[in-house]
Amino acid sequence: MTLDRLAGHKLLAAAVIGSAMMLSMTAQAQAGVLGSDSAACTGGGAGPAIRANVSGLKDRSGELKLELYPANEADFLKDDRDLIKEGKFFRRIRVPTPQSGPIALCIKAPTPGRYALLFTHNRDGKNKFDFWVDGAGFPSNAKLGRTRPKLGMAVINVGPGVTVTDIRAQYLRGLGGFGPLGDGN
Repeated sequence: MTLDRLAGHKLLAAAVIGSAMMLSMTAQAQAGVLGSDSAACTGGGAGPAIRANVSGLKDRSGELKLELYPANEADFLKDDRDLIKEGKFFRRIRVPTPQSGPIALCIKAPTPGRYALLFTHNRDGKNKFDFWVDGAGFPSNAKLGRTRPKLGMAVINVGPGVTVTDIRAQYLRGLGGFGPLGDGN
């Protein structure tokens, strides 16, 4: 075998190994996406969808939720039954809180556009937000404090594919209201 052919084989082998490693890393990154809409954020998923990478959980209890609302003051955080009755868009995904590992949740959007996204950590297992126990987060990661969430905290522009956002969970922290916990997951 000539040196040129040997070098060519080594180059081909390096390319094949490199491609396999990239595919493996991509599959590992996509494998951990949670929720009934996960297929929209992984593999051949074409979107439009949002992949929310969540950090800062207080613990690994209860369930995690993503809710997608129309991005206007009148509809943001409005009861989902009212939105649906009025013919407006609303979507929710729920998953049991995984006991370990990174958390990535996926939620589909009906079309590319501007929406409002809310993350909640329902720690007590009840289907109602408990100010004293549960956590919340938004794409802006602005500290919530003691006020009702504002639309601007939750707005996200969703493209035709998968839009990725990082959300840091916030919990009640004494008189200062809601804020992120220290480092960690």
